Amino acid sequence: MKSSSLYLRRRITNVIALGLSSVATLIGLIFLAWILWETLRQGIGAINWNLFSKISVYRENGGLANAMVGSLILDLLGIAIATPIGVLAGTWLAEYANRTKLGESIRFLNDILLSAPSIVLGLFVYTIVVLPTTALTNGNTTFSGLAGGIALALIALPVIVRTTDEMLRLVPSTLREAALSLGIPQWKLTMQILMRGARSGIITGVLLALARISGETAPLLFTAFGNNFLTFNPMDKMPSLPQAIYEYTKDPDPAINSIAWAGAFVITMFVLALSLLSRLILSRNKVSHD
Repeated sequence: MKSSSLYLRRRITNVIALGLSSVATLIGLIFLAWILWETLRQGIGAINWNLFSKISVYRENGGLANAMVGSLILDLLGIAIATPIGVLAGTWLAEYANRTKLGESIRFLNDILLSAPSIVLGLFVYTIVVLPTTALTNGNTTFSGLAGGIALALIALPVIVRTTDEMLRLVPSTLREAALSLGIPQWKLTMQILMRGARSGIITGVLLALARISGETAPLLFTAFGNNFLTFNPMDKMPSLPQAIYEYTKDPDPAINSIAWAGAFVITMFVLALSLLSRLILSRNKVSHD
């Protein structure tokens, strides 16, 4: 009797948990569909060739080509700075500082940085990069795409560190034991075996970090500053799509507001595509191991 009642209670608990999880998933999907529909509905009038071919200096008769190119440069610059540092730091935490007090302390600090407000990181980069370059160049170089890329790198860095650390620790310890028993050096074990086993997870972490920084606005206000013209020089003031959207939403002109909605839809679809790509990479890796 006790076993049957315990089994019944567990089944009821399981059904309730599955029901609540399903409801939460459904609510999330509803809000996602609502956001996509609302951004598309508000910006459908501005989604045309001009949006992708003209720059923002033409205002309601222009587009967001310069902002899209600037965002791409800033995001790639941020990922290019954060990826090697994050992967190396995560590897060190997983393979050399695992189960040590120093490693736990760094993980704790990394988690704090992971949840730090982006505007604080922007102000930090403004203090250590923008102000010194202004003083050294007598005002010729102040805000720049490089400063914006550094700010975005600080946002992406803890994501990559955490993902690399977790993915490497998921690699079975038997691989380490077998390799070390054959006399393989630690560095070769890490680079040729462990990194290869965790490669898809690390790539997923980089893609998620890229999605994380794609919509950041606050840190760019203090670093890249913005530009109404198309520029490829990272030492110039660099436009960005989130910042252009922020500026356009404050304009009383409905045509300008429509362009802002169209830009928001482009960012949303870009982040959604990166998320789906990361899921695809992880699912392909699971299938290959099976």
